[in-house]
Amino acid sequence: MTPLTSSRFYASTKFAVRAITEGLRQEMRELKSHIRISSVSPGIVNTEFAYRAFKDPEKAKNLYSSIEPLRPEDVAASVLHINEVIIRPTEQQQ
Repeated sequence: MTPLTSSRFYASTKFAVRAITEGLRQEMRELKSHIRISSVSPGIVNTEFAYRAFKDPEKAKNLYSSIEPLRPEDVAASVLHINEVIIRPTEQQQ
């Protein structure tokens, strides 16, 4: 099983956060609040995340070398008063 397919629980909770965020955004709009609600859901980003999640440096290296991951700067550059952005490396399937 690859690291990408072994993280279904993570993927489902990530989706739940997106759904909750959208519900909150709609509530704030109905209240005519000017509070902006944003959700950023990047794909694989070359950070310490995999090393901490897998607690196995070899698995983390395999994940980050399986495709070209996003860089933290890629994610940071995309965040400017947004509603929702989903960005993934070109080769990432999920």
